[in-house]
Amino acid sequence: MQALPKSRLLQFVEQALHLARRDVARCSSKFSKRRYTLHQHIVLLCLKVRKNTTYRELLDELIEMPRIWNAIDLEVLPSPSTLCKAFNRLDMAVWRVLLNLSVTLLPTNGVVGIDASGFDRSHASKHYTKLTKLTTLTIQQLKVTLLVDTKANAIIDLHVTATRKHDSPIAPSLIKRNTAEVAILLGDKGYNDQKIRALSREDNLRPLIKHREFSALHKAWNARLDADLYGQRSQNETVNSHLKRKYGAFVRSRHWWKQFRELVIGCLTHNIDRAL
Repeated sequence: MQALPKSRLLQFVEQALHLARRDVARCSSKFSKRRYTLHQHIVLLCLKVRKNTTYRELLDELIEMPRIWNAIDLEVLPSPSTLCKAFNRLDMAVWRVLLNLSVTLLPTNGVVGIDASGFDRSHASKHYTKLTKLTTLTIQQLKVTLLVDTKANAIIDLHVTATRKHDSPIAPSLIKRNTAEVAILLGDKGYNDQKIRALSREDNLRPLIKHREFSALHKAWNARLDADLYGQRSQNETVNSHLKRKYGAFVRSRHWWKQFRELVIGCLTHNIDRAL
């Protein structure tokens, strides 16, 4: 019988397992029962986000996926509560390390755009909220700011907040954490702040950010921007759209710290998918 080719799902699982083994310990503690490894938990949690499903639905589908079992050396399927506890136990620092590792899988070029988007914190459908005239105060959103490499559409880093914080105070922390990956920073007028420009130049970055047009001088500066290079900022919109269409425009978790982790896993999953 002819051997079946590897599906994209199987390739995704193998790549996620490879990343997990690079920088994450096999077990969380020496007292662990060692029935499941952290590597297996990480792969299954990434798979849950990739399939945009619940713990129970994911495990129900995995019953019919013996090749996935073999790829991660899984002998017995975990229960939904086991995966939920693993998600609680894995710190944000672990997911951020994996996100940084996933960027190395893609051919980045240092031209990076920064932009923000909103993710719903509720499962309510748009049709329902429109009919019942629910306000944005009822259906809250998380503000997610992404640093996206425009060549590979790789998500280099992200910042998540549950407040309506302005764009300009968010950018400096992202710039400081990623000076090695950024050569040119693309941003819209929301990031037109002298502190951001000064910080970029201190770190030898070229800020390509539009000015708010309060005078003829500002209009002249905007007219001198490299239109082709600045136009690559649209890749941020592409990545934001891809995240919402493929992995969902809302988060399933109920606690804010879980919601933040869920979004980081979504960015990690996006990078692995892009690497395939």
